[in-house]
Amino acid sequence: MRESHCKLEHANIGVRDFDEAVRFLTTAFPEFEIRHDARSDEENPWMHIGTDSMYIALMKAADGDSRANYTGPGVNHLGFVVDDADDLKQRLLAAGYQEGFIADPHPHRKRIYFHDADGLEWEFVQYFSDDPDERNDYSS
Repeated sequence: MRESHCKLEHANIGVRDFDEAVRFLTTAFPEFEIRHDARSDEENPWMHIGTDSMYIALMKAADGDSRANYTGPGVNHLGFVVDDADDLKQRLLAAGYQEGFIADPHPHRKRIYFHDADGLEWEFVQYFSDDPDERNDYSS
């Protein structure tokens, strides 16, 4: 069996209080820094906190449905870095799994989302750059 390169890159979790989550995480992991802060996004407030190579994606826990159908606090999805997102996508589609959120194109990464049989969301990302500034660019 061919072994693929993958690593857990991030966890996406819903939180009720961004400031408290940041305080907890920076106390536990002093090297963590806010990579991107989109708390002002009225439809979907979020932020990334961590290092250049791994992070925690914090989403505002919603009482009802949000853009990604995340409700309440807890784990929303796990994100894995993979070698070939297109190949992985074809394997999952061929096996009958449903694609989830469709990410906008980005010059330095490709993200795909799938739901497993229990409805859990999984994110897979392929990077086209080793430069952390390009990999972690949120302008696109």
